[in-house]
Amino acid sequence: MDILETREQWLADFKSGWLAAYQDSGQPDWSTYRRPTNHQAPPGPAVDLSQSRLLFVTSSGAYLRDQQPPFDVDDLLGDYTLRRIPSDVSFDALAYAHDKYDHQYVEADPQVLLPFGHLHQMVTAGTIGSLTSQFVSFMGYQPDVTRVIDDLIPQIVALAREEEAHALLLVPG
Repeated sequence: MDILETREQWLADFKSGWLAAYQDSGQPDWSTYRRPTNHQAPPGPAVDLSQSRLLFVTSSGAYLRDQQPPFDVDDLLGDYTLRRIPSDVSFDALAYAHDKYDHQYVEADPQVLLPFGHLHQMVTAGTIGSLTSQFVSFMGYQPDVTRVIDDLIPQIVALAREEEAHALLLVPG
């Protein structure tokens, strides 16, 4: 099964609609954006979280303030890179490069986007088997779904395999 059932049609519509309007005006026109949809959920076996290693993924745009470059928030076509961050990171070591949400809430309580305290409690309680040593952060503003499929998802899958993850939790930003 394809990640996006109507990939070729979606890409053609994206190029002739949203992308063409952006290239003409220099500004995104979201009234021309067609959101991708699937009609079938991808098949696959269920996992027992209590026996699973969980990879945490966030689209919050979090990055290590003193060690990693921020995401490119000025690129209106999106930044399709990711940052690998140690799962035991201190919230003080993080910054957020994402201008599509109000940062006041994550700055007041980072667990609204990065619920590590809750996840560690779930590991201690036996609800989750364990967490991977790293988590993934990317910037959720990515209008070209085919680039998400071709550029971003393979990097996340590679890390999941490297970390021997059985499950993934995505918390959007």
